[in-house]
Amino acid sequence: MYLLKFEPILKTTLWGGEKIIPYKRIASALHNVGESWELSGVRGSESVVADGPWAGTALPELIAEERERLVGRKIYERFGTEFPLLVKFIDARQDLSIQVHPNDELARRRHSSQGKTEMWYVIDADEGARLRSGFARQVTPDRYAASVADGTLTELLREYEIHRGDLFFLPAGRIHSIGAGSLIAEIQQTSDITYRIYDFNRRGADGKLRELHTELAKEAIDYTVLPDYRTRYTPQPNAATRLVACPYFTTSLCDLDRPLTLDCTKLDSFVAAICVEGSGTLAADGGEGLPIHAGETVLVPAAAGSLRIDPAPRIRLLTSCIE
Repeated sequence: MYLLKFEPILKTTLWGGEKIIPYKRIASALHNVGESWELSGVRGSESVVADGPWAGTALPELIAEERERLVGRKIYERFGTEFPLLVKFIDARQDLSIQVHPNDELARRRHSSQGKTEMWYVIDADEGARLRSGFARQVTPDRYAASVADGTLTELLREYEIHRGDLFFLPAGRIHSIGAGSLIAEIQQTSDITYRIYDFNRRGADGKLRELHTELAKEAIDYTVLPDYRTRYTPQPNAATRLVACPYFTTSLCDLDRPLTLDCTKLDSFVAAICVEGSGTLAADGGEGLPIHAGETVLVPAAAGSLRIDPAPRIRLLTSCIE
C-alpha cells in the first residue's frame, strides 16, 4: 500500500469564513467554508482517495478491500469498514453555537451511533479570539435549563483567549463553543451528533431561528467543574510530543526542522498525519517521499513499519492513531 491523500469535503456554514481555501492552497469558488473534512467515514460524507491506483475510491470501500493492512487488526475487528476518526479543519468567522455531544452509551441508546469525544489544536487565531469550554462554577441541570431560557448561559461557562498552538481536549459531555477568529484542527470520533444548546438568537438561511436541543443536551452534559479546561504540553523540538491519549485516539505533535523517523511497527493502527504548518515530505518504509504542506492530511496505512518526516525547511505535523 502507499500513503493516501483524500479529496477535501468542504462544508459551507452560516458562521464559516474565508481562510480554509487559501490555507489548503486549493482552487474553489465557495465562500463561507466553515469546515474541511479531511478524513471521514461519516455516512453520506465519506472521504474519496485523491490520486494513485485507488483514486476515486471511497474510504469504506478501501477498508473493505485492504482491511487490517489499512486500519490495523484490532481496529478492523472493532469497526469493520467504518473509519473510526473524523479529521477536519474549522474556520469560524462568527461564534459557533454553544453545544455538547453525547457519550457512547447515550449515543447508542438514542441514535445507534458512537459518541463524540474530540480535541482542538489551534492553528491560528485572530487577535482577541476566544473559545468556551466547560462550566466556570457548579451548575445543576435545572440551573442550566433556566440559563438557556433567560439568555445567561454564557455567564456560566469558562472562556479562554486563544493563540496558535493552544490545545483543548473535549470528552463527550463537555459543553463548549468555538469563537470567531479561530482556525482549528479537530480530531474526533466518527460521529456527527451535536446538541445545539444556545445559538445567540441566530437565524438560518430560511430566516427562522435555528433549532435548539436544550432538553436532549440536559442529560448529555457532564456538570463536573475543573480548575482549567486547557490541555497543557511542553513541545519537544524535533521529536514527537504526545498531546492527548484516550481510548478513541492518541495524538502527538511533531515540530521539526530536521528529519524524524517514527517507528510504527507496534501500533497496529493507521496514522493520520495532519500538516498544520510548513511543508515537507512523508515516506513509509524508506519509500518514495510524498509532498505535504499546511492544510493537507495523509493517511498512513497500518501496514507501514515506519514513517519518515522530512521538513522543507520546517514542518509542524499532528499524528493521530488508535492505540
